[in-house]
Amino acid sequence: MMQNNHITNHLNSSPPSSLAGRGLGGGVSWQSPPDLWKQLKPFAKQMRTEPTLAEKQLWQRLKNKQLLGFKFRRQQVIDRFIVDFYGHEIKLVIEVDGEVHNCTQVEDAIRQEFLESLGLRVMRFKNEDILFRIEGVLEEIAHCLE
Repeated sequence: MMQNNHITNHLNSSPPSSLAGRGLGGGVSWQSPPDLWKQLKPFAKQMRTEPTLAEKQLWQRLKNKQLLGFKFRRQQVIDRFIVDFYGHEIKLVIEVDGEVHNCTQVEDAIRQEFLESLGLRVMRFKNEDILFRIEGVLEEIAHCLE
């Protein structure tokens, strides 16, 4: 399913964000500037209603504190980016990478470096990992949580 990644952003952005990662340019602080927040919030909400199959399957195992009692959010806005899953209490971002990420490795690295600069840990999993070995993925996440 193709996500709508075209939202007009009139704010300056630096560094460039990953279109494939669903991030948008803008501010540099933990809180998004109000104009950017107005754009990101409805986009994140739309993305929650249209998850990829891998995102849907992983969410079924993360929601309602099923994994070691930790709460996760879906399609969470963090500054200029929307991350797939976020555990605030443990400052953990989980990204689900589809085929398009094969072409956006530089942008994904910039995005990850930025998120890590905020003190967040970032775990990335390919769609195939979630679809065909979800128990192993959950074990890796649980290991990171312990």
